Amino acid sequence: MSTSAFVQIRRDLHQIPEPGFQEVKTQRYILDYLNSLPQERMQIKTWRTGVLVRVSGTNPQRTIAWRTDMDGLPIYEETSYPFRSLHEGYMHACGHDMHMAIALGLLTHFVHHPISDDLLFVFQPAEEGPGGAEPMMQSEEFAAWRPDCIFALHIAPEYPVGHIATKPGILFANTSELFVDLLGKGGHAAFPHKTNDMVVAASHLVTQLQSVVARNIDPLDSAVITIGKIVGGTKQNIIAEKGRLEGTIRTFSMESMIRVKGRIEALVKGIEAGFECSAEIDYGCGYCQVYNEESLTEAFMEWVQDACPDITLIHCSEAMTGEDFGYFLSEIPGFLFWLGVNTPFGLHHAKIEPNEEAIDVAIRTVSRYFVYLSSQPIKA
Repeated sequence: MSTSAFVQIRRDLHQIPEPGFQEVKTQRYILDYLNSLPQERMQIKTWRTGVLVRVSGTNPQRTIAWRTDMDGLPIYEETSYPFRSLHEGYMHACGHDMHMAIALGLLTHFVHHPISDDLLFVFQPAEEGPGGAEPMMQSEEFAAWRPDCIFALHIAPEYPVGHIATKPGILFANTSELFVDLLGKGGHAAFPHKTNDMVVAASHLVTQLQSVVARNIDPLDSAVITIGKIVGGTKQNIIAEKGRLEGTIRTFSMESMIRVKGRIEALVKGIEAGFECSAEIDYGCGYCQVYNEESLTEAFMEWVQDACPDITLIHCSEAMTGEDFGYFLSEIPGFLFWLGVNTPFGLHHAKIEPNEEAIDVAIRTVSRYFVYLSSQPIKA
């Protein structure tokens, strides 16, 4: 199939973004497409709203896996596309539509041009939350086809088309959501002495949280605490009985994640005592770091430089982004790389418009890499 077919697939998928574990239309679209392909070498399983596809090799010695995420984000789209989201309030603002189109392009290629090894294509739901990788890995369906190595990509708005960026070792951070609920005593704005004001308590807590990274984390390590949302109060002349902070924690080491959470818990206890209120902390969804297996990643980078004159390889730095692909890499050797898509708007932005020429770049490069990888002997 021509590249334009997978551009159209991307546009079709862009119109039907769905939240995690609700990717019903997306799953149906993928299954309908798979059923249009020759079936001789394909086996298909579903897991919740995800899909697993094994493409049989000609003389398999191992199973090579490619993973793509599927879900959209709760964002009102503001692009100029004629194929904008049909699901109001949801958008593929993190490139998962691009990722799925690339995966289907790779799968299609190898259905028609098999290599010696088996291939497993993992269409994983709920990457944006509540997290699909870890439970998918624990499923019977995945266990039956558990691969020997696994790979993935993520679009990168800041890099031009034709550029690939990665590095051995840690690439993405450990992440955790953070929700703090405060409960005090509301009342009339004219009688503050009869209340316990949770807007004031929440404000103090936000300020105190800024000291955690600055004064409790090794300056040579890295951590981030961001409070992205505060909810409190009902009217300008009513003192708020409840307050809620919503944010995220990101660290490069698990030791720092534990340290940050410990300090947050201590500060929240101080808020309870200081403002005579009660508090609850919920860490919600958390992802482990994306750690690229060193030898595989280094070999891939060397291969790109030697075999892909049309690709510019960048040895990038680690980033504070989070990705639940890290759960796959915690047990299965592999790596993730950034794919340049050249757009001024960043990930999760309502106006992001990735350059669709990157779809062909990815399909062409990864298909060639899998052919090369399948030709290499398995190391003892």
